[in-house]
Amino acid sequence: MNRNVGKRLVQYALGFKKSIIIALLLLTVAVTAELSGPFIAKRMIDVHILGIEKSWYESDQGENAVKYDGEWYKRSDNFESGEEKGSEVRILQVGRDYYFIDQSIAYDGERLIQGNELTIAKDGEERTYVADELSNDELLAFYQPQIEPMIWLIALYFGLLVFASFFEYGQGLLLQTSANRIIQKMRTDVYGQIQRLHINYFDNLPAGKVVARITNDTEAIRELYVTVLATFFTSIFYMTGIFIALFLLDVKLALITLTIVPLLFIWIIVYRRYASKFNKVIRTRISDINGMINESIQGMSIIRAFKRQNETEKEFEELNDSHFTYQNKLLNLNALMSHNLVNILRNIAFVTLIWYFGGASLTAGAIISLGVLYAFVDYMNRLFQPVTNMVNQLANLEQALVAADRVFELLDEKGEDVSDGKLERYEGNVTFEQVSFAYKCDDYVLKDLSFEAKKGETVALVGHTGSGKSSIMNLLFRFYDNQKGTISIDGRDIQDIPKQQLRQHMAIVLQDPFLFTGTIASNVSLDDPSISREKIEKALKDVGADQLLRSLPKGFDEPVIEKGSTLSSGQRQLISFARALAFDPAVLILDEATSNVDTETEMMIQNALDILKKGRTTFIIAHRLSTIREADQILVLHQGEIVERGNHDDLMQRKGRYYQMYQLQQGKKIEQAV
Repeated sequence: MNRNVGKRLVQYALGFKKSIIIALLLLTVAVTAELSGPFIAKRMIDVHILGIEKSWYESDQGENAVKYDGEWYKRSDNFESGEEKGSEVRILQVGRDYYFIDQSIAYDGERLIQGNELTIAKDGEERTYVADELSNDELLAFYQPQIEPMIWLIALYFGLLVFASFFEYGQGLLLQTSANRIIQKMRTDVYGQIQRLHINYFDNLPAGKVVARITNDTEAIRELYVTVLATFFTSIFYMTGIFIALFLLDVKLALITLTIVPLLFIWIIVYRRYASKFNKVIRTRISDINGMINESIQGMSIIRAFKRQNETEKEFEELNDSHFTYQNKLLNLNALMSHNLVNILRNIAFVTLIWYFGGASLTAGAIISLGVLYAFVDYMNRLFQPVTNMVNQLANLEQALVAADRVFELLDEKGEDVSDGKLERYEGNVTFEQVSFAYKCDDYVLKDLSFEAKKGETVALVGHTGSGKSSIMNLLFRFYDNQKGTISIDGRDIQDIPKQQLRQHMAIVLQDPFLFTGTIASNVSLDDPSISREKIEKALKDVGADQLLRSLPKGFDEPVIEKGSTLSSGQRQLISFARALAFDPAVLILDEATSNVDTETEMMIQNALDILKKGRTTFIIAHRLSTIREADQILVLHQGEIVERGNHDDLMQRKGRYYQMYQLQQGKKIEQAV
């Protein structure tokens, strides 16, 4: 895969960096607010719940003071600076019961209660104290000063959740919107590149595969920006926040937990090594399937006419089975390396946690407080949610990178920028001087051609299939450029004129006219704002289309579906003639324009041609020689060379190749042609 794929994807994202940065800032605030929960829980446990075992002192009656056995007591952290303290007392928990000790303790350790005596053992030493068991009401009295702060902490926690949800919504909306804008720009670039590509690119790549790159591959990349990157951004921020919190709780244990990161990184590398191979084949098979479906739909009538349904279906099944096989391989890889990875990491983390604490007693004298332990376990559970999210997106990530590689390959194809400039309408004097052209290397299909077509002349090109007729038109339109010789219009080399400007004053009518989805009127104007409704209707009437189209329910606004399949061949051809007339070209090319229409429609078109050709240089590619009898100049081509030239009468008098072709079409003297 191209190493620049990741860099180029980032460059697309940088086009919307402002909204992405704002989203990340919102995400930071949301993560900070959400991850504060375990710290709040830690304070509630250590300070307000287990804090009862802190030192208590006799005090005067007042705020936070508790009355017990006729005396007032206040916890050590509730005394204000300078406030006088009395004698120290302690409240200790043994099992589920709490005991009051009317003195301080030397140390804390393992506790044992027998009657009213509490023994504390540590490092081989023991101390025994007189202890009075507290009733539920007495215990509740000692907890009373902590209830209000705990309610405030609970309210703070829920407030932070609400606060975080608003920022979470904002960052999600911004990230998703930015992702959609990125892919929108990419699709625009890809479609724009299609317009820039040389015509021979489409000769070598089936239409279905091109469509797959514009639709399927860009959709996979959309998933990268919309889902994958959003998930990775969120997960990385979330994990970073969790690790910061873990380091604040316990540095040593946080360092041990940090080993999850390199393990995750190594796992991703291993996954991508295998997934990349599978995804490349899968994306290729999808393109092949699209190409075959497109070809089958286009040629459905031929498939059915020659009873090729079963064979075509078998070919499709082979592609589909191959796609299925590699999808299964990728599925097995995902099943092996997704949830299994998370479970392994989670188990390792919790085994490490158990080993670290070593089963120590969770008392005030333990290695770590119960509040810290609770927060640590909470953060560990939270840590594996973003890990799971990231691992589950690895398949989409790899698919998107493979798709991006294919899209960037298309974008890197050499193309030509579309020129927006205007060129004044030229006269239409066309000259070919010693022109030679080959589609491949030195296999020339046109050889040393020279001829001239003056303004207003009609030049007919005739010859057997493969003689080079269409190649001349391809060169004139600059779909291809000749290797030798010069083609000029009004004395100016066409290779010095930008292609789009050159074609502004050219029009072509094909043997099988192409109509776009829309209406009859929009197919005439091609939505060019310079062509008014009046001009559209005049063009249609001038070519006689109103006689054939007036029967349609909506007339010239009749909807046209793909390729105009609901219209007859004659109707489609008349619309394409009207299109050429509406654009008022200086050079007109008719490529077998009357070969697919009936005799009545052909007569109508022949009448329209007199109007259409007036004042224009017209090139006619014709197999029906009867349609070019009035041509000013007829060029007879054979194997890429002009073997005869002249008007109809001259060529008939010579009794050469043109004469034989004409006689053969008329059904006369066929034996001479053979």
